[in-house]
Amino acid sequence: MSGRTDSKRFRVRRDSIPAARRHVRTVLVGWKLGGLADDASLIASELATNVVTHAHGTGDYFELGLRRRNGVLILEVADSYQWLMPELRKPADDDTSGRGLLIVDALAERWGVRPRNPGKTVWAQLTTGTPSL
Repeated sequence: MSGRTDSKRFRVRRDSIPAARRHVRTVLVGWKLGGLADDASLIASELATNVVTHAHGTGDYFELGLRRRNGVLILEVADSYQWLMPELRKPADDDTSGRGLLIVDALAERWGVRPRNPGKTVWAQLTTGTPSL
């Protein structure tokens, strides 16, 4: 079954976080998946924040990819930071950060990390509820 794909590069800097969020919303509305826009844009925001926070200085860009196939939306954020792979952790109540992947884990049907050369891709899957067009 055919699907749709979209990919966009963003500079590794703070103003790319809201830009990535807006991009996801725009693409999903165009794909008639506006019902997923809130969750998907929040996931994109959390993953982009992780890149900007942890991968700053390792590359100029990160890539945000969206794929819609067989009733599933896959959102991917790829960067060139290769030293540490993200892990789900439980921050203490008074920690001021460290909840991004908890949010991704709560919103996504599934998520994971795969290495690439150089760096990694963090992906999250959401069910669209409709077959791909």
